[in-house]
Amino acid sequence: MNPNNYMAHLGATLVDRGYAILPIQPSTKKPGMFRLGAWQDYPKWSRHCERDTTENEVDIWGDWPEAGIGIAAGKVIGIDIDVLQSKDIAVQIEGLAKRLLGDTPAVRIGNAPKRLLVYRAAQPFSGFKFPPIEVLGVGQQFIAYGIHPDTGKPYEWPVQTLADLKIEELPVITEAQAREFARQAYEMVPESMRPKSLAVGLKSPEAFANLPEQRGTFEAVQDALQYIPNQDLDYDSWVRIGMAIKGALAEQGWPLFESWSASSSKNDAKTTAKSWGSFSPQRIGAGTIYKLALDNGWIPDADLQLNGEIVMNGHHPAKEMLQTLQTSNPITIGGSGAPPVLPPPKPLPTGWDQVGGVIADMMALMATTAKRPQPVLALGASLCAIGALMGRKYRTESNTRSNLYVVGIAESGAGKNHSRVVINELFRKAGLLQYLGGNKIASGSGLLTAIQRQPAILFQLDEFGMFLSAAADRKRSPRYVCEILDLMTELYTTSGTTYFGIEYASNQLNNAHRAIHQPCACIYGTTTPLHFWQALQASNVADGSLARFLILESEDDFPNSNELFGTIDPPQDLIDRLLLIHQGGGQLNGNLTDVGAIDEVLVDPRVVPMTAQARDAFRLLDHELLTKLRLSRGTGFSSILARIEENATKLALIRAVSRDAVTPQIEDHDAHWGIALSRHCAELTIREASARVSENQVESNHKRALQILRDGDAAGMSKSEFTRRTQFMDHRQRDGVLRTLTDAHLVEVFAMPTGGRPSQWIKLAGNDVPTEQ
Repeated sequence: MNPNNYMAHLGATLVDRGYAILPIQPSTKKPGMFRLGAWQDYPKWSRHCERDTTENEVDIWGDWPEAGIGIAAGKVIGIDIDVLQSKDIAVQIEGLAKRLLGDTPAVRIGNAPKRLLVYRAAQPFSGFKFPPIEVLGVGQQFIAYGIHPDTGKPYEWPVQTLADLKIEELPVITEAQAREFARQAYEMVPESMRPKSLAVGLKSPEAFANLPEQRGTFEAVQDALQYIPNQDLDYDSWVRIGMAIKGALAEQGWPLFESWSASSSKNDAKTTAKSWGSFSPQRIGAGTIYKLALDNGWIPDADLQLNGEIVMNGHHPAKEMLQTLQTSNPITIGGSGAPPVLPPPKPLPTGWDQVGGVIADMMALMATTAKRPQPVLALGASLCAIGALMGRKYRTESNTRSNLYVVGIAESGAGKNHSRVVINELFRKAGLLQYLGGNKIASGSGLLTAIQRQPAILFQLDEFGMFLSAAADRKRSPRYVCEILDLMTELYTTSGTTYFGIEYASNQLNNAHRAIHQPCACIYGTTTPLHFWQALQASNVADGSLARFLILESEDDFPNSNELFGTIDPPQDLIDRLLLIHQGGGQLNGNLTDVGAIDEVLVDPRVVPMTAQARDAFRLLDHELLTKLRLSRGTGFSSILARIEENATKLALIRAVSRDAVTPQIEDHDAHWGIALSRHCAELTIREASARVSENQVESNHKRALQILRDGDAAGMSKSEFTRRTQFMDHRQRDGVLRTLTDAHLVEVFAMPTGGRPSQWIKLAGNDVPTEQ
């Protein structure tokens, strides 16, 4: 018996231990079949991920010469740490895996220091990548026994081999745990050790779907490819370039892709040819190639024709295409019809947390006393708290006030409540509890009563998404609940004047027509992304109620926990400065801004001046927004764009008073900070509203289905999994949604081979099932 025939030695043992195995071609990583005296590819090997290996299969495979053994992932999960440059980093990531996922004894070494750890899935899930970290799941496999193609030596199991371990002895993990590990592990890998990726146009090729043309010319694509390096690209980038070449030139592009792919040391000619044959681009082409080349310094000759659809006519060929590529707007403002294309989410602007003053100290207190620090939510809560304390005491030269509406978004368990607790404690120790409204608002009249009692007031609302869902549903919710959102919208715009309230019926004369002078209601709500975006309706976008909220989403839902947390002991200096803001910097000239809404109170807030540089920044913003507003007319997003300047001014005002409550002045850095943060929130709102907010239930079903596929693995999901995640639809609605999305070339439905009857698989158009290059 050949000693290298691992299948004959260990195959039956592994099956008895509960593993699904498959044959591997000698000295490769590819599943194979031995037919007519030669090894060849095994096209349907992935069926072994969904069923047990039979004794008959092991007997047959045992006769195949030098067959290696692969483990079909599904019941087991492989954690592949593909770090070759540093043993220390590889060992540290292995340690992270054992801390977060369990101390598995199943560690495999192929080409050290690379390593793979094996776990058992609580429920099978698809794999995913954070290169160079890969989690291998359903539809993938890893080598357990065989000869490594690079080292020429057998794979090693330094602690225990899988043949010695029953599958039940492996630590159990969930998909959520695996994703959290992969995210943290990726952060441990230095930038220089991460595979190079062509980010522009590749992670989101749909961003170029609306360009004038996607067809290119052979000469232009060939010239542009010289500016797109391929020495050490990750697999996804390699696939996208191939798709873009084929989209631009169809089959005529094969020589260019073959040549470009061959420039990489990782190239495999058979894989390249096979992948090219599988490419079927629908919405990617020359635009992606040209954009990447332009970003890398490509300057096309004036006589080079770029657009394959036009004829030379005296000006630079494809001039319009180049202009669109170079000036494309990151926010796509969609109208009716198919769901608009989503750009990738943007991070918060640089310096968002460089706010200074009282707000910075409040954020620091929240960060050090929280179990899981959430600086983004701390910023939102602090802004609203200071805005309430400033209410009716400070204003800008244009009479803008500090009333602010902020929604802090993070997943359940992320620590959304802590910022509110810190503010409660700060206000308690400062003797400022009169500024705090209730944690829930039951009705419109209840909201008015609270503001009549305390015109400058802070409402800190938990489960804001659930509240919004009820308040926005005018068909099912009582009128007194829907009135809450209407009043919030009205109060936002009357903070610099007098609000006269609602005319009630005769049995409510005690509430009728009571004027509130310069009300300053600040609202800070926290919620999960799912609850918030699903609560909104298209009318909220059109009527401007959504535009009044600054949406701040946590950048890290589950950061590392503080070792010491919970005890909130604010320094006296912070208490004193909060009191100084409450007192208007000690220069209120005797007005009664802290007294309830009575007619005798005449409010005269201080004017916070603005420097010439800050005024110039806002003047430039106004000019930019005017152009965008004209372009967005009729899209439904005009109201969001229209509020950017007002929100930015409020933010700059609050920041200036936070720094100096006695002699505040809005300086240029206050203006630029407020503008950047307000613009970021508006872009986030437009992006998410485009994907999630719908005119009706039919459109909602389509958008939710697309979002589920976007949030899933790039390889897609089985029809059964898609059905499980779309229980909000019945089977006829679901079939109709799939039919519509397929006809629109937004998703693809295809058959996935299995051990028996093929299963249906669904994925976003343009995404391909990952395989090794």
